[in-house]
Amino acid sequence: MKINSIPELLDHFKDEQTCISYFEKIRWPDGVTCPHCEHDKAYKTNRGYKCANKKCYKKFSYKSGTIMENAKISVRYWFIALYLCTSRKKGVSALQLHRDLRINKRTAWTLLHRTREMLKDNSFDLLKNVVQADESYFGGKLKNKHKNKRTKNAQGRSMKDKTPVVGLYEKDGRVIAFVVPNTEGATLKKLIRKYVDKNATVVSDAYRSYKGLEKEFKHIVVKHKDKENYIVDHKFHTQNIENFWSLFKRGYMGTYHYMSPKHLQRYCDEFAARYNTRNMTEQERFNYFLIRLDRRMTYESLVRGHKMAA
Repeated sequence: MKINSIPELLDHFKDEQTCISYFEKIRWPDGVTCPHCEHDKAYKTNRGYKCANKKCYKKFSYKSGTIMENAKISVRYWFIALYLCTSRKKGVSALQLHRDLRINKRTAWTLLHRTREMLKDNSFDLLKNVVQADESYFGGKLKNKHKNKRTKNAQGRSMKDKTPVVGLYEKDGRVIAFVVPNTEGATLKKLIRKYVDKNATVVSDAYRSYKGLEKEFKHIVVKHKDKENYIVDHKFHTQNIENFWSLFKRGYMGTYHYMSPKHLQRYCDEFAARYNTRNMTEQERFNYFLIRLDRRMTYESLVRGHKMAA
């Protein structure tokens, strides 16, 4: 099988049963396993499976325990949404998905947010070697807002009308990003301690909140205003994390136009997931994320939103 474009995706997954069979092979490569008790034997029924463990004996299907559970959307639509969400550098909006798939706007919105939950990186591996740290702010430009929605005395990187996000990039590795309540020293240092290896070299700009990191890490400060030294020293810089912010904000302005602070963390997970799999082929990326479909998520938990990282 080769999937490098939408026509190839649709040619292979022609009907619902083909999608279900493919997903079952991806989810259970060694045979069907009960999602309730993880027993490795089950009986085939008219509507799915039944656990062979007498202590469990529960019924389940390929959707049980996944983001597709209790959703009436066809698996084929899930596959199309997953492919579009992971292959488009700037993402795909709910309105665009609504038009492409001819589904309800709320359904398209829910489908995409559940897909973002699947893209979330739950890896607990610490970032090592050289780690670039930087912060950015999301909320749109003040001049583009209606007068009724403009916040007084909010300029530049003001948190009065913007939401701060902190990003950490491991050289030749992955990037992670977190929505934070503020960019004070205690908040930034707490995240760095949690996700960065003690032997790593942390590279940041001259923002005052990073002061004191040299007591716990090898800390390199890049002074952007000192252009001569900044250009000469190519070994340490923050260009990679800044490139990530640039791509993220192009998606913000060009695709989504608005990201609610309530769900901003999901968008961070989405853009980080695409960035971290940038060297994979379309098919490798599709299969890589398809395995993560076994993450339960209810509509109630979705509308409640995300908690901040710190």
